[in-house]
Amino acid sequence: MIHIIITSYKEPNATVKAIKAFLNQKIKEKFRIIVVDPFSEAEEFIMKNIKDKRVEFFLDPGEGKNYALNLVFEKIYSENKDDLIIFSDGDVYIGENALEEIIIKFKDKKVGSVTGMPASIDSRDTMLGYWSKILYAGIHKVRIKANRENKFFQCSGYLFAIRNGLIKEIPLDVPEDAIIPYFIWKKSYKIEYADKAIVYVKYPSNWKDWVSQRIRTIKAHENISKLYSDMPRTKSFFNEIKAGLFYAIRQPRNPRELLWTIILYWARLYIYSKSYKEMQRKRYFDPAWREEEIKSTKMLD
Repeated sequence: MIHIIITSYKEPNATVKAIKAFLNQKIKEKFRIIVVDPFSEAEEFIMKNIKDKRVEFFLDPGEGKNYALNLVFEKIYSENKDDLIIFSDGDVYIGENALEEIIIKFKDKKVGSVTGMPASIDSRDTMLGYWSKILYAGIHKVRIKANRENKFFQCSGYLFAIRNGLIKEIPLDVPEDAIIPYFIWKKSYKIEYADKAIVYVKYPSNWKDWVSQRIRTIKAHENISKLYSDMPRTKSFFNEIKAGLFYAIRQPRNPRELLWTIILYWARLYIYSKSYKEMQRKRYFDPAWREEEIKSTKMLD
């Protein structure tokens, strides 16, 4: 059995699209989809628009994403490690054959977690759209290398999977796409990168949303370092410099993109500086961050 968990927040139209993308996957394995959302109105909308018994709704109590995931784990946990749990979001949708590409990786019994590959749907003709293209390409490059060298790397919260029976509970104040693979890695399982399992993502389209999203991510990963100092960092200021400084400057195709790349360097420096200043003022990662909406990343709502 494959348990697909889609976490959503005030995005019913996009969530319906996300569900349909999973339902359209051509796989022989049985699966069910659990939509986790804190709004009962979302259940009514989804069940009205999706007539499939494989889809069910779980009301998120509103105490943070990881709190809700722990409640779902209680429902679906099994010692059968051939069962899989797949995580995705309501504001993204997976590409054709994405599930099959993930399932293939688990044929290796030593594999405990598999991540898909995010792809931006934004246009390269805008500055933030261009940033999304080169940043996701940079992440892809890092994951390919880490996968080849059998090193630890963080999964993508937009689409990743684990074997059932490996995780019963996760901490509330760290990103699930980092801590779950780390716990599995510590149990001597491998992490695999299914780079043909595409998940399509809408990037922020304005500066305010971009800064808010990036700062939230930085704070979350700094929180991990405080709680789990032995966890290898795949997202940090120094790792960005090491992996991306010379890579990004080779990506521009014209003078306009070169200018945008230079601005990106300063933008990344700004968000790290702002994040560290906020943390010095005791403004840490908030597990209930979804209440601070990033509206420009919502595809349909």
